[in-house]
Amino acid sequence: MINSRSLDELDPFVKDLALQFLQDCKTAGIDILITCTYRDNEAQQACYDQGRTPESISKGEKIITNAKPGQSFHQWRVAIDTVPIINGKAVWSDNLLWNKIGAIGVNNGFEWAGNWISFKEKPHFQLTGGLKCSDFAAGKKLADVLQRTS
Repeated sequence: MINSRSLDELDPFVKDLALQFLQDCKTAGIDILITCTYRDNEAQQACYDQGRTPESISKGEKIITNAKPGQSFHQWRVAIDTVPIINGKAVWSDNLLWNKIGAIGVNNGFEWAGNWISFKEKPHFQLTGGLKCSDFAAGKKLADVLQRTS
């Protein structure tokens, strides 16, 4: 099972955006940890199962994604998950801080899942170039779309 945090696992366009995003957060005084870049099918299934299996439910785990294997942009190397760190600890519930982070991500060219209408996912940022997971599965590349639109 692969659930990577390495920026080297990302599409080169997304890696460049992520590096700038991290720098801009640092400049704003916000320490950010990347919690996920690339995920394989097995890791995606484990994420999908969280909050859905009897064992997960008995542990009080909440649903963290609606994406089954093949339906997550992490699997196509165009998404990152993040968390701000304050005094060495992850801070998941500070909405004002998340809004600042989201604005920085959007300013850098990411789509921020904190802006989604349903199933807001504040830690999640992606750059898809308008492609769907099915497009990536069919062999389309982010570079082709971004070069045509720039």
